[in-house]
Amino acid sequence: MARIELWNGDICDLEVDAIVSPSSTSLWMSAGVAAELKRAGGDAIEFAAVRQAPRELGDAIVTEAGRLAAKVVIHAVSLERDRRTSAAAIDHAARSAMARVRELGLQSVAFPALGTGIGGFPLNEAARIAVQAVRDELHTPSSVEHVIFALRGSAAYEAFAAALSAGEPAPVRPLVAPSGALDAADRPQDAPPPAPEGRGTAEGPA
Repeated sequence: MARIELWNGDICDLEVDAIVSPSSTSLWMSAGVAAELKRAGGDAIEFAAVRQAPRELGDAIVTEAGRLAAKVVIHAVSLERDRRTSAAAIDHAARSAMARVRELGLQSVAFPALGTGIGGFPLNEAARIAVQAVRDELHTPSSVEHVIFALRGSAAYEAFAAALSAGEPAPVRPLVAPSGALDAADRPQDAPPPAPEGRGTAEGPA
């Protein structure tokens, strides 16, 4: 059964088959996570993407991954040209990205927090939408074995941990932010030390 996992760190560093890049309808990689992926992987990723532009909101296209450890980059069109987004755009883009993963017969994919950076969408709602979309898509038979949500900071980690645990049995260990994400004063009394940086304790089945 495919598993969904949280990662505290830079999505550019992950060795997965596909990395999802948030994109506008023009597919330029000029800001946010997309710009980081271009810097790490090279301009060829962006050149390959814009040759397939423009695209409809909610669509997803595939390009080479350049110098990244991934095999491909999936550009999920979750932003309008003015870089705004919506619940429907995040949902459709996440589902389209998963469809591309299935079509390519890939086993692992990493998602950022779609729509929450320059898109300005509320983090908790974006997490709920993305996790539900991925869970729904994993019900379709495919080769996918592993989905990672790559997150930065305690707020994003906690939002996705809550979304991932929604409707699931309570975990054996409390869900806590990765190391350094919470100051000692911010942690509840009697809470265990935070998880080490990297893959966290928030993990669930598809």
